[in-house]
Amino acid sequence: MLKLEHLAELLEKNQAAASARVKEFSIGGKRFAFNSKPAVMGVVNLSADSWYRESVCLSTEAAVQRGRVLAAQGADIVDLGAESTLAHAARADDAAQKSKLLPVIKKLRAERILVSAETYSPKVARAVLEAGANILNLTGNAKTKEIFKMAAAHEAAVIICYVQGKNVREVGDFDFGADPIGMMREYFARQIEIAEGAGVNRIFIDPGLGFYYRNLQDSAVRVRHQMNIFLNTFRLRELGYPVCHALPHAFEFFQDEVRCAEPFFAVLAALGKTDLFRTHEVPKVKAVLESLNVY
Repeated sequence: MLKLEHLAELLEKNQAAASARVKEFSIGGKRFAFNSKPAVMGVVNLSADSWYRESVCLSTEAAVQRGRVLAAQGADIVDLGAESTLAHAARADDAAQKSKLLPVIKKLRAERILVSAETYSPKVARAVLEAGANILNLTGNAKTKEIFKMAAAHEAAVIICYVQGKNVREVGDFDFGADPIGMMREYFARQIEIAEGAGVNRIFIDPGLGFYYRNLQDSAVRVRHQMNIFLNTFRLRELGYPVCHALPHAFEFFQDEVRCAEPFFAVLAALGKTDLFRTHEVPKVKAVLESLNVY
């Protein structure tokens, strides 16, 4: 059971990190003040394999309408994904991803809605940037220098995801090491150096959910890992850039109330000083953050 004593011990060990501040910047003309107000990113899944049914949109029209709804509900950014990260999901080649992503991006941007596109393919990255995507949600680490140069040329932001493998679809067992946060810090420091060298100056770092690793299929092990990462988020902010978290579901624990899972995890992520919350449940997570802010 997570207790107040655990939080006190964590803070005591990392007092300096608790006061870390991160870079603030504008995306598509919208200013983000991460040190005083976290941002929310709503999700539109363009893959039929995505299990969060409320977010799945199988036509351009449905995806655009959901994007509009998310923006009206208070999402600062709409994140689009054309391939599920679930291990059993079908792979989507570059052509399939582009055919799904590009028309939605163009229509949402025409309505001045900020758009993030999830991919690990350089060809898809180039296409979505040319279509007007404001952010690349980079879910792999191959050819990142090439992708970072594209992002810089389009003045786009990049979400650098922590992946132990070529991309989120090509991983094995998760290596916890002595301190997962320490391993992540080293990884992000290297990727940030490459990104800055390529001219990218709008960066998020994303520790990753981890449900796609083979040894994190046990729900208790995975959720314990996720809770630990959420609460330790403030240690990653010492790298100087805002931290993005995709909120998990923990279906095995929440079952019929699974739509309450993301708001629950949002509390832990907020305590860890998360800067950008990626969620399928924008109104619920917004309500959680606004309630916490009252204190």
